[in-house]
Amino acid sequence: MFYLGTHKAHWLASVNVPLFVSRRTLAPRKTLPRAITNWALDSGGFTEIHTYGRWEMSPADYATQVRRYADEIGMMDWAAPQDWMCEASALAASGLTVADHQRLTVDNFLELRQLLGMTVAPVLQGWELDDYQRCVDLFTTAGVDLGNEPVIGLGSVCRRGATDEISRIIHSLYPLNMHAFGVKGRAYAANYDLLTSADSMAWSFAARYDPPMDGCPHQHCSNCPKYALAWRQRMLDRCNQLRLGL
Repeated sequence: MFYLGTHKAHWLASVNVPLFVSRRTLAPRKTLPRAITNWALDSGGFTEIHTYGRWEMSPADYATQVRRYADEIGMMDWAAPQDWMCEASALAASGLTVADHQRLTVDNFLELRQLLGMTVAPVLQGWELDDYQRCVDLFTTAGVDLGNEPVIGLGSVCRRGATDEISRIIHSLYPLNMHAFGVKGRAYAANYDLLTSADSMAWSFAARYDPPMDGCPHQHCSNCPKYALAWRQRMLDRCNQLRLGL
């Protein structure tokens, strides 16, 4: 499954493809849309860690928000935990190490699993290839059988530019049911057959540099569902061509 990333909450009530929406998009809203499509919740951890160097929201408060979105919006497939990504910029913001971020990610998942059950998905964090296996080991030691999890987030890949590097990480974790957070279209096309799901908002960045689509009145289509859906379809068509050997 490919979730189209969006920063527009109202798309949940109007766009009929799977969507990926950040908690930070939903949190300011007093009223919430009612979903007409399946969707998954991003915790907004990248912004949280880079802004504050830590999570300011408690797991209990986060769980309360997730329950509200699941109940009021409906059709939520799963929610990400309050994970700690491992890019160098995130480590600089927190002053901690990759091992610290992995431990905090696992600890938070364990607490949220008690509060939310299977609604929350585990996330593997790391930077180097071996880091991800060490994160698997942390979950195993904590009694979590990742082989039985329907979806496992793969973190700290969205800002990697090298498709080969992302591919090596994904191959090393297969056959776990991996969801690639924020993966670029090229990396998804190269690995779609090894992934359970993925999400991307790369369409919005691309739209800034393209002329508006025919019939669009705006200057560019970076907020445009028509452009986003066309971008998603092109990517899925490319994956189908690869599957057919074309």
